[in-house]
Amino acid sequence: MVVDVFNMDGQKVNTIDLPSDIFEAPVHVDLMHQAYVRQMANARLGTHDTKTRNEVSGGGRKPWRQKGTGRARQGSTRAAQWVGGGKIHTPHPHKYTQAMPQKMRRAALRSALSVKAAEASIVMVDEMKLAEPKTRLMAKALNNLVGDASALILIPEKEVYDLVIRSTNNIPDAKIMLAGYLNIRDLLAFDKVVMPVATLDVIKANLG
Repeated sequence: MVVDVFNMDGQKVNTIDLPSDIFEAPVHVDLMHQAYVRQMANARLGTHDTKTRNEVSGGGRKPWRQKGTGRARQGSTRAAQWVGGGKIHTPHPHKYTQAMPQKMRRAALRSALSVKAAEASIVMVDEMKLAEPKTRLMAKALNNLVGDASALILIPEKEVYDLVIRSTNNIPDAKIMLAGYLNIRDLLAFDKVVMPVATLDVIKANLG
């Protein structure tokens, strides 16, 4: 698949052939869904907790004697039917972690990248550099490249792109991340994927 390469002003300067095994891979919708559900589940903390009757303070004394009062027998004012009592069938801390083989996770990423490529949502940039860390400069560059669409910016390394990272942090419809941390949730959440040509080497190493 041949795509155009642009500069930061949105002008076409070259073309590049994207690796077919990554950007023209078979699209497995069910695999992408499984990878997405796994990522969202693994992001859950699972720290929700409610108190059972043995964790609620008080209620150590039997409220009234067992027989002879005409009322229902009660053993504690901290049983679930009492106001201020413990809870039953309510959440307690547990893990939501789901396992997924690495081959399947990578196949899901290849499927998502292939969908983006088929929709012409992959935007290649020759060099992504800024003279100074200014949000307006990065916003102008993104407007030249993707217009009003939201953009996921993939960079190969952090050090060289420090000014770009600092300039992107305050743009609401853009997110910048290392290509090595590419994930299914962010791929599906943004309209366009913007990456300098150097990022392809990282993607090939991880998914090729």
